[in-house]
Amino acid sequence: MFTNLFLAAAVSPEPLQLDPTRLVIAAIIGLLILLVLIIKFKVQAMIAILIGAISIGLIAGMPFQEIINSVNQGIGETLKGIALLVGLGSMFGAILEVSGGAQTLAITMVNKFGDEKAAWALGITGLIIAIPVFFDAGLIILIPLAFSLARRTKRSSLYYAIPLLAGLAVGHAFIPPTPGPVLVAKMLNVELGWVIMIGILCGTLAMILAGPIFGSYVGKKYYVAPPEQLSIDNDFDESKLPKFGVIVGIIMIPLVLIILNSIVKVLDNNIANTIKPVLQFLGEPFIALTIAVLVAMVLLGFKHGYSKEELEEVMTKSLEPTGMILLVTACGGSLRYILQNSGIGTVIGDAVSSANLPIVVVAFIIAALVRVSVGSSTVAMTMAAGIVATMPVIATLPPMQLACITMAIAGGSTAFSHFNDSGFWLVKSLLRIDEKTTLKTWTVMETIVGVTGFVVALILSLIF
Repeated sequence: MFTNLFLAAAVSPEPLQLDPTRLVIAAIIGLLILLVLIIKFKVQAMIAILIGAISIGLIAGMPFQEIINSVNQGIGETLKGIALLVGLGSMFGAILEVSGGAQTLAITMVNKFGDEKAAWALGITGLIIAIPVFFDAGLIILIPLAFSLARRTKRSSLYYAIPLLAGLAVGHAFIPPTPGPVLVAKMLNVELGWVIMIGILCGTLAMILAGPIFGSYVGKKYYVAPPEQLSIDNDFDESKLPKFGVIVGIIMIPLVLIILNSIVKVLDNNIANTIKPVLQFLGEPFIALTIAVLVAMVLLGFKHGYSKEELEEVMTKSLEPTGMILLVTACGGSLRYILQNSGIGTVIGDAVSSANLPIVVVAFIIAALVRVSVGSSTVAMTMAAGIVATMPVIATLPPMQLACITMAIAGGSTAFSHFNDSGFWLVKSLLRIDEKTTLKTWTVMETIVGVTGFVVALILSLIF
């Protein structure tokens, strides 16, 4: 059977018309191959996703050339929408990091809130910082402040660390220009302005529940002594740090411009029509981020003593981790187009329709299953977005609904972190707790973040 299938694929100029059962079998086998390669054989995610996508095409009986075209189409269409954003976002975050902007936000917020409400300050700070700065970097930069507060107030490290982690997790998963939601928004063809607005709503409530509220509970239940001495733990010289208002202003530049671009598109009056071309230009995501990077270079780089050569080195080095993100994302795009061009997306869409489940729920379930299986939130977002984007109903949905679906995927990709997630081990090592305690604290916190974000997105999708 397979010999005839491959011969037909080799000579047929058009995709074969296969029955839905064969398409479903192809999807199941291909995705299983992908998961086994990552989980069992520890194959790099990019290779595993690419092999899984090609396997689906071959088993489904797609012509060889159509498989190649779909892979190339997926890579090209996906990267052209996010490559610049990921690169610009990385440089933006690096400047904020080396200038001490993260410390400025944290210290100012803690001073404003006071020791008793410092957990709220750390949660808000983590949320803001994770928008331009990668999760791992933000955690390493800010965790000394959580330890310092714990020592000063004689409380468990968890009382302050969990809110910080919750804020970082929310900013990392829900609010562009961080790569995850940018990727999903691109695949679903929804404007980032809508994703930012819905992401702030979903993320804020998620941060409150998983951060200060849950952090207060576990901080009282589990006492984790802060490290007595830590190489990265030190007192910051506030006089050398950039001003709080400057940092907030720079971070808000791309968010405000992108949101204004989305709002002005739905307005229809003389004033809106006059300024619409300008705001649409400035609010184009890569333009907005470019402006933010240039402002950061001047106000946080040159004005804080960095030479042109030093700043260039910082920005160049920041691009190193983007290669893996872009390649995994590109292969996820190939998976999406294989599913779409083979007709599997239509079959999945019909099955979802017959099951009478809201598409937001389906998106969350798919992302959560991949997250539990693979561990990587990036891979979970990539695979879930690729599958959901192939469903025909997606093309008919308004921006608000698509933004809610984006948040559902972000939520599913955040929840249920456990032993196969690198974040699990980073938190365990920094807090110096055992695996059981990490499961009861970090894993539960991540799940609260993911489920809360999903529930808010589901409610919004049902209301609007």
